[in-house]
Amino acid sequence: METHGDAGEVGEVDAIGSIGDWTTCSADPDYRAAVLDLLGALAYGELSAFERLADDAKFAPGLADKAALARMASAEFQHYQLLHDRLAEIGADPTESMTPFVEPLEFFHRMTAPSDWLEGLVKAYVGDSIATDFYREVAVRLDDDTRDLVLRVMSDTGHAQFAVDKVRQAIEENPRVGGRLALWGRRLMGEALSQAQRVVAERDALSNLLVGGAEVRGFDLVEVGKMFNRITEAHTRRMAALGLAS
Repeated sequence: METHGDAGEVGEVDAIGSIGDWTTCSADPDYRAAVLDLLGALAYGELSAFERLADDAKFAPGLADKAALARMASAEFQHYQLLHDRLAEIGADPTESMTPFVEPLEFFHRMTAPSDWLEGLVKAYVGDSIATDFYREVAVRLDDDTRDLVLRVMSDTGHAQFAVDKVRQAIEENPRVGGRLALWGRRLMGEALSQAQRVVAERDALSNLLVGGAEVRGFDLVEVGKMFNRITEAHTRRMAALGLAS
């Protein structure tokens, strides 16, 4: 998972204080349920990222690029293992925690299957970035132990800069590529937000945590809308970094 580019702009993780440790906060059953959802979603996302990066390597134009993606895939699997182990440590079944998030994420992948190397790079870059922003939003409301784990898992695997360099190089060599990839980026953003909104709407504990902490009750469409607006604005900046219009 990536943290490249927008630290401090979405979620303001470093600007908030402690709400306590896991032992204290998890005494609230709603908070515990929200964290299990969060870690389950993040764990399946990391497992899926590993699988997709390994699969995208088949599009790589050369051995160096193939090896680079393999290294990044390995890092994603290590992140998955950390989350899996943490879920088991706090008494949850990792598979059960991940299961509610399998179908939405797999639907996203079915709807956004890349047709070539560059589309795969843009998809991984955009998808990682949106996921990072989403988890940064919730990280500001987590206990110290869970927040530390989430930030560790969000650490940079190197994929963001790799994708930026490769896409910008391709556009310099063939400017017509830029138009196709810009349209692709817009499609990715639309599908990603659609699935994220679906997950938030269906998981009450997680949505409560996102809009103001576990003490908040009810699905607040206004606050969730503001959150997704912030994520969209960050996406626009990242597309510009790729040399693409959003």
